Amino acid sequence: MSTERVQCHLDGGVARVSLSRAEKLNALDRPMFDALDSVLTRLGQEKGLRAVILSGEGRAFCAGLDVKSMMKSPLAALEILKREADDATNLAQRVAYGWHQLPVPVIAVTHGVCFGGGLQIALGADFRFSAPDCRFSVMEIKWGIIPDMSGAATLRNLVGMDTAMELAMTGREVPADEAQKLGLISRVCDQPMQEAEAFVRVLLTKSPDALAGIKQLYHDAWARSDAQVMQEETRLQRQILGRPNQWRATINSLFGRHLAFGPSRFRG
Repeated sequence: MSTERVQCHLDGGVARVSLSRAEKLNALDRPMFDALDSVLTRLGQEKGLRAVILSGEGRAFCAGLDVKSMMKSPLAALEILKREADDATNLAQRVAYGWHQLPVPVIAVTHGVCFGGGLQIALGADFRFSAPDCRFSVMEIKWGIIPDMSGAATLRNLVGMDTAMELAMTGREVPADEAQKLGLISRVCDQPMQEAEAFVRVLLTKSPDALAGIKQLYHDAWARSDAQVMQEETRLQRQILGRPNQWRATINSLFGRHLAFGPSRFRG
């Protein structure tokens, strides 16, 4: 599942995905877009998937768009924004929003810089664990463009409109401690990868059906009315109650057992 641009290793239901263009601070060129899209497609088909840890190799998570590379072929750059008639998203949006759409918890582990498209990819994850030295920026304004990799959709669930607009209009760099206060990231930790691995170990003790249901429910809840959310709670719960993994979770909790969970049967 790995390529020159993106490494992906699946072990015990956990996919460890890393951007692998360290010499360019994992900047996004066309091969990187294609590699991420391919990995996301494969992960979406992986029935035994339980969690994803997304990181960047070298000195940074991702420095954003490789503008020089894209300027060499403006038509190729526009191709990334092309949307097929039956698709809701284009390639640029899929590589960021695709993490949001996976039915498992996704943790982005950031360090160094997390700029522009790199930040939008991290925002597609469910959680962001950051090293103290990491800096964040909605950098597109630097190039006279707007965030167009699903950032408007994901950022609105984390910060207020005024904060989102201020970050996008100024492109200023935000240190990790401020990013956490704003709600951009989940945790600041000295060893973010170790924290992510420990977090995943906890998640692996939970029912995969319940985790998938929680992810869908809470993502939907932020965009719906109270009545719609409560209807969705009931609909999703009916898919989970009485299923094998729900019984295993109950038995484990009531009797101190350690029954292994089976594959998720959650269909959303």
